[in-house]
Amino acid sequence: MQQGTHRRLRLGMVGGGQGAFIGAVHRIAARLDDRFELVAGALSSDPQRAQASAAEAGIARSYADWREMALAETARDDGIDAVAIVTPNYLHAPVATAFLEAGIHVVCDKPLAVSLAEGEALAKLAREKNRLFALTHTYSGYPLVRHARELINEGELGEIRVVQVEYAQDWLAEPIETAGTNKQAGWRTDPSLAGPAGCLGDIGTHAYQLAAFVTGMMPHALSAEVHTFVAGRRIDDHVQAMLRYPNGARGMLWASQVASGAENALRLRVYGTKAGLAFDQEHPNELWFTPLGGSAERLTRGRVTGAVAAHATRVPPGHPEGYLEAFAQLYKDAALQIEALDAGRALPAESLLLTTVDDGVAGLRFIDAVLASSAADGQWRAIIND
Repeated sequence: MQQGTHRRLRLGMVGGGQGAFIGAVHRIAARLDDRFELVAGALSSDPQRAQASAAEAGIARSYADWREMALAETARDDGIDAVAIVTPNYLHAPVATAFLEAGIHVVCDKPLAVSLAEGEALAKLAREKNRLFALTHTYSGYPLVRHARELINEGELGEIRVVQVEYAQDWLAEPIETAGTNKQAGWRTDPSLAGPAGCLGDIGTHAYQLAAFVTGMMPHALSAEVHTFVAGRRIDDHVQAMLRYPNGARGMLWASQVASGAENALRLRVYGTKAGLAFDQEHPNELWFTPLGGSAERLTRGRVTGAVAAHATRVPPGHPEGYLEAFAQLYKDAALQIEALDAGRALPAESLLLTTVDDGVAGLRFIDAVLASSAADGQWRAIIND
């Protein structure tokens, strides 16, 4: 089917009301390929704020309680097909559980949950209900990230030896959460809302997932340290880890939200026996590929060949695509999978790079191993990968 011939799926949203950053991003991304129509929302626990937020976003049906929304929407003939969950982390599992139990597909922001037990329960429930559970690891939606994965799958790098990934920001370099004026800083530095992992859960999991997505490899052991630089902060704002892979490869990961001068510096470098590649999220329309003993090649979005990059590309070469398009790619692939699941068909091959609840469980296992290693002064800890 060509784009434009599909039925628009009906989407609901929990969280993401006035003052929230990621809710607006989800709304734009869901609409970009004209595959979803946002029709219902529980955007705030405050009824007046929920109604005002829904009116501002053009959402027809507003609920003050997500439990009520799940029950009401599943009872409607025109009820939602899927829900986007954009709440603080501690609500991900209970909200997702309610909608899965109601038979509604889920698109959830990361991290999946605040504990591995919660995440594994969600994965089990999604399988039992045969519902899609997509997790928005945005950066896997970039065409050139998918092309990098394809290059490695095709053996262009040879056997992977070294994986280096980093994610640096500076927005929490000062204790802005104490001023009470930044809602994002407030809940992301509160362990009762964000869970036990601060920077680790917020952006460390993005770095971990990107490395695994591109290389196709999961580390089996790590030695790590989490640290809090800002005095009085109750949760980590910096993490660093050494990684060991089953094939003998070695890796390093660091993520920091106190790296002064850094904006959104997610970078990945992978080195194999035949070649290396480098990707910089702040320049997502190019990928550097360098063969051993050869010259660096700058590969650009729209010019590389390959079905996975083409599926994620919307505009001609030289017209930059970026973060919102990568986010939209996840919704596009989610729509393809929801249609297939509802029709009892096999999932379309072009949609299979969508990040799901299983990626979320892997991220929670990474978090657990990092926290255990750090608590033991960096001792090596195993990561159990199913």
